[in-house]
Amino acid sequence: MIINSRFPAIIDMRMKQVILIRKDLKMRRGKEIAQGSHASMDFMVSQLREQPDTACRKLVLSEAEQKWIDEGMAKVCLRVDSEKMLIECHSRAIEASLKSFMIRDSGRTEFAGVPTLTACAIGPAEATEIDKITGDLVLY
Repeated sequence: MIINSRFPAIIDMRMKQVILIRKDLKMRRGKEIAQGSHASMDFMVSQLREQPDTACRKLVLSEAEQKWIDEGMAKVCLRVDSEKMLIECHSRAIEASLKSFMIRDSGRTEFAGVPTLTACAIGPAEATEIDKITGDLVLY
């Protein structure tokens, strides 16, 4: 936790989501945006997909997810330079008990028909917790 220096009594527990995009794939810009969007939304979509009754699907947000939405849904897009880096960040996030969502593109429009890991979203969660995993990565 970070103490806000202007208002010492206020503890800064900013929430954010980090989206990791593989730069080594040299995807078209629109493809990169689509893959990042899939990753960003998967914290909600995956929960809905797990519910068998499509007529009664209900989204139950964690306290962290609700706080993130209430605070404006801060997102940071970072680059990773390989599939290995993407998997390592995803694994480290899971090990740290953070939600992490990996995106595997079907390969129908790019990647010569080969399903390919393209992006990952970590969080939403406290920024300081995510930074422990992704703090050394570069902005995309």
